[in-house]
Amino acid sequence: MEQLTKIKLVITDVDGVLTDGSLYYSENGEALKYFNVKDGLGIKMLLACGIQVAVLSGGDTPILRRRIKDLGIPLFQLGKMSKKQACLELMQQAGVCAEETAFLGDDTLDLPAFDVCGLAVAVGDAFDYIKQQADLVLTRKGGHSAFRELSDMILKAQGKEEVYASADGFMKVVEQMAQ
Repeated sequence: MEQLTKIKLVITDVDGVLTDGSLYYSENGEALKYFNVKDGLGIKMLLACGIQVAVLSGGDTPILRRRIKDLGIPLFQLGKMSKKQACLELMQQAGVCAEETAFLGDDTLDLPAFDVCGLAVAVGDAFDYIKQQADLVLTRKGGHSAFRELSDMILKAQGKEEVYASADGFMKVVEQMAQ
């Protein structure tokens, strides 16, 4: 897909994309979320290759802030129900245009973001009416390395597949990933 060659920013939703959408509650009532380590590595590989990543979520929790910090994601908008405006702000912060931006989502709340980003991507288990409005539908489900599937596709389209497909290529970016 030619659009993948132009991507300089990936904006991702969280619940249903980086998580499987489940909420687990501790006996103290604290909500816990499941994140996939493969998605985290995909994020780090994109960042190491100069492709910016931003998190956009309608929620804002200490758990999410911790995950963003652990992954070293500098751009994020949390507690934002108006994803259209938030995407425009993230693009401006990243210094990119719509054609250079992909948005990865899964549900109705993400449709306004689909409208303003150059590449609208849906996870494999999104509802059919979301998939129909996406430019690209992934095979993997949210929380089950869907982000990694997209990151691998972007890196391959941009001639950087050695970063994930070979030991030597991966070792070239390990230092950047550690930062």
